[in-house]
Amino acid sequence: MNEVIRYEILDTSLGRLLVAVSARGVCEASFGDDDVALLAATVRRFPDADLELADERAHTIALAFAAAVEDPAAPVDVPLELRGTRFQLAVWEALTEIPAGATVSYGELARSIGRPTAVRAVAQACGANPVGVVVPCHRVVGADGSLTGYASGIDRKRVLLEREGAL
Repeated sequence: MNEVIRYEILDTSLGRLLVAVSARGVCEASFGDDDVALLAATVRRFPDADLELADERAHTIALAFAAAVEDPAAPVDVPLELRGTRFQLAVWEALTEIPAGATVSYGELARSIGRPTAVRAVAQACGANPVGVVVPCHRVVGADGSLTGYASGIDRKRVLLEREGAL
């Protein structure tokens, strides 16, 4: 029997947001402008899963996740199921330690996980973060403080940082 992942696509001030919820928690949250493209990306990410529309539990979790988009500095209590390599998981865990309103560089993040020369790998792990906003990869900036790479687009990154007072 295939794993069931329930999803909901919601309107947010930053565009459409697909929140995918496994039995353990949010396993993906992605922004886009086209529902069909958002769902197709989720199908590619979880090719062996049965995707179904949200039930009451997944709907409640999706709403809480969407609320975090509007106020990314507020504490969010949603269950997560992060799937990645050990290195990615270490990076994503370190991201959760960056307080709202603060930013760190990719180099600082690499040093914080004990891998000071792995700056590019850290940037790639940030780009692969499946649950942005709650695992706040938007708080990572270039060494000079510039806004660099964000899977959901630099404009969304800027807005999230402005909402937190980091810019």
